Parts: sequence; C-alpha cells; structure tokens
Amino acid sequence: MEPAVSLAVCALLFLLWVRVKGLEFVLIHQRWVFVCLFLLPLSLIFDIYYYVRAWVVFKLSSAPRLHGQRVRDIQKQVREWKEQGSKTFMCTGRPGWLTVSLRVGKYKKTHKNIMINLMDILEVDTKKQIVRVEPLVTMGQVTALLTSIGWTLPVLPELDDLTVGGLIMGTGIESSSHKYGLFQHICTAYELVLADGSFVRCTPSENSDLFYAVPWSCGTLGFLVAAEIRIIPAKKYVRLRFEPVRGLEAICDKFTRESQRQENHFVEGLLYSLDEAVIMTGVMTDEAEPSKLNSIGNYYKPWFFKHVENYLKTNREGLEYIPLRHYYHRHTRSIFWELQDIIPFGNNPVFRYLFGWMVPPKISLLKLTQGETLRKLYEQHHVVQDMLVPMKCLLQAVHTFHSDIHVYPIWLCPFILPSQPGLVHPKGDEAELYVDIGAYGEPRVKHFEARSCMRQLEKFVRSVHGFQMLYADCYMSREEFWEMFDGSLYHRLRERLGCQDAFPEVYDKICKAARH
Repeated sequence: MEPAVSLAVCALLFLLWVRVKGLEFVLIHQRWVFVCLFLLPLSLIFDIYYYVRAWVVFKLSSAPRLHGQRVRDIQKQVREWKEQGSKTFMCTGRPGWLTVSLRVGKYKKTHKNIMINLMDILEVDTKKQIVRVEPLVTMGQVTALLTSIGWTLPVLPELDDLTVGGLIMGTGIESSSHKYGLFQHICTAYELVLADGSFVRCTPSENSDLFYAVPWSCGTLGFLVAAEIRIIPAKKYVRLRFEPVRGLEAICDKFTRESQRQENHFVEGLLYSLDEAVIMTGVMTDEAEPSKLNSIGNYYKPWFFKHVENYLKTNREGLEYIPLRHYYHRHTRSIFWELQDIIPFGNNPVFRYLFGWMVPPKISLLKLTQGETLRKLYEQHHVVQDMLVPMKCLLQAVHTFHSDIHVYPIWLCPFILPSQPGLVHPKGDEAELYVDIGAYGEPRVKHFEARSCMRQLEKFVRSVHGFQMLYADCYMSREEFWEMFDGSLYHRLRERLGCQDAFPEVYDKICKAARH
C-alpha cells in the first residue's frame, strides 16, 4: 500500500501545483512535466493498440475483404456532398492534430469532412515485389511486417508515425534516396476517389497524367484510397561507416562523392556546425562482427544524433553493424533532435534506462496539447524546415542556412530527382542529384523574425531551382509558390477533373499567406 499512497500524494501535490500556477504556465514553461507524466504513457497505449490491431487484421486477412466496402462508403459520402449542392470544399475527416506536420489545418473546421478509415496493409506480393497498402498505414507498420518476412521498401522515411498517404500527397525521403529517389518514385500505382465520386486507378502507363500529378498535391486532386509500392529483399544489418569531416568545402566534397557512389545503399550527413560534420555511409548485409554490433534502437541506448556526435568529439572514424529496422528508425526516439527541447534530460542514462521504453511521445499528442500560446511561441522561435536544393548548390545553401537561421544540427540527405512530369522536377531534361537540408530547432541568429527570415530562405531556394517540403510553414505569395513549383499539369488536371469546386488549390491549403 505504501507505494500507492506515495503515488497518490505525488499526484495530489502535482495537481495543486498546476492549480496554483495554471495549466497554461505548466504547458509552456514546464512542458516536460506534462509530457513525462501524461503524454508518454498515453503514447505507449496508442502504440500498443495500433500494433495489436494491425497484427490481428493482417493475420485474419480481413483488410482486403473490407477494403472495397470502405472505398464504396467514401464514394457515397462524396456523392452525397455533390447532391447537397457542393457548398464547401471537401477534405479528409482525419483530425488535424493527428498529422505529423506541425502546421495546424484550420480548414478542417470549414470544409466538408469525408471520413476515411483506411489504415491496413492489404497485400504483399513477393513475386511482383509489390506491397499494396491503404493511405493511413504508417512506416512503423510497414517495417514491422516487411522486415519480419525478409523484405523492405527501397525508401523508408525515418519516423514511425509517417503515413503512406502523407508521404505521397506530400513527400518522403530516406538516406537511400540517392539511389531510388523520393517516396513517390518507388510507388507504382495510386487508387483514388475523385471529385464526382468515381474510382480511378493510375500508373505510369494508365491515367499517367494523374499518376504524376498526385505527389505533392496535398489531397487537392482526389482522395487516395490505396497505393502500390515497390519492395526489395532486406538483409539483417546495415554496415554503417562514420567519418568526421572538418571544413565546409571538404564536407560538401565528401558528401557529394559518397552520394554519387551507387555501391552505398545509404548516405547521410549530420552537420554540427558550419565546418564540422559526420558523413555516414551504409550497406545492407547479413553478416556482422559481434564486437561491432550496435542495436541503436533499444530504449536504453543513447539518442542516435548524440551517438554520432561522439565520433566528431573524439575525432575518430567508426564502423558499426546496426539491425536494419533499428537503422530505419534511428531518429525516431529523439524525433531527430527535437525531443531535447521538450525533455532536456531525455538522453541522460538514468532517464533512458527508467523511462526510455516510453519514448518518444506521439507528435500528434504534442500538437493536441500545445495550446494557442505555445503554438505561437513555437512559430516565432522554432524552425522545422526541409529545403531541397541541387547538390551543386550545397556549399552556398549551407552558408545561407547559417546566416539566415543558424540552426544546428542540420540533416543532409541526398536524393536523385528524375525528370518526370508533375509539381517537382529538375530544371533540365535529365535526372539531377539533389540534397534535402533539414533544419529543426531554435534559431540562434540575432533578431530572428520567422516571416522575414523564412521568406529570405525561400527566395534563395527558388533562385537555385529548389523546393520546400510542404509539411512546414510556407510564407511565399501565390506567384512565388508557382515560381517554385511547376503547376502546368496540376492546374490542367484540376480543371479536367472538376476539382475547383471540390478541393482548395494546394497553395490555399498549406501557405500561411493564404490561411491568414
């Protein structure tokens, strides 16, 4: 009874403290208390529920049987909206706080919400090397199933909660993208319900215009109801080599050369200052040296970016063998390095051993409990951005990031961008090597002002024919947005498919200038 009494007393004292200080004060100034006591346990419950549900559904093979009925239900909702006069735009009924994007979609309150309950893996065809999934399937679900049967996705973005729909309608990237491109480039078919309630399947050879226009369209051409994605044979481990590099020119040169080497299955860079980085290259393998095996995904292990930093601090190269699924989700436990701002002591060994098994809190729950005051503080004093620029502009781009926002670490991830129709493609007629520059954290530049600083960065990205990931805050005007993205095919399809009265334009859905 004594532990229970002690716990009750602690809970009572905490509630009294919250009552005296006010809930808003606790959520803003002592957010770690709320996260550790409430969000971590709740996140764990969420994870257990969805893991068990996915396992049962797959074992019973109920998802394929129910999928057709669920799609017909979506079609029925769209047709009812049309019969009622098409008075407002449509959007998915999924609450805005459930998305991984930090942006809050206010349009959910004014648009017609179409309920889409599609969160299952439908089929794995190892002969055709295809997995067919519903749009709300997460990367955590995909890796848990595929790696257990010896397969994987060629491009598997890091965070567990990223969904297939979000990665197609937005975009997704991984350290294997220098070989395979963005997430959209490993997709072979999309199935959609259009603005008139009709069902359509599109591939590179069937309804090809729609196939190439869907990626980056943010759900403004139709409702995605299924996707077919390439799979490749998986191996047990990733043989990962760590190499500290100093001097920005040397960093850019080394990173470019490694990104061009096709024998590297994975290439990634973490930039810890303007002239200090660790470049990592990996190859899948079934063999591992036991003395160099590192199960980095175990809850008590150091956060990955801190582990990598040790190689820089000790100025030594390293070689490790990391279990494949641990490698894929190496940044999940620390949400890259965002969790250090929420739980400052989260990488402390004591915390990791006692509570690390509950980490990370769900990004969706962090958003749900954020509150308007904290959201505005984050908006003005926190940056979460991914900018995609040609590899040849990497040196100039890093200097620009340093002078405009000064956020470290910076994530560097190379990718090949094919010359294909759609919103995003290279300037020329040939595929081009690009790099994703990810900045997540508190800017250290003096007198940082979110709008002006981000507009300056966006201007640079446009000038080098780069692109901004659309999950993040975007400050461009409509003219600037369509200068960055090629809207020719997109606008033609919106007119042909009758989308103008059914869905907002992608700019109106995601850009701050349109939403405020």
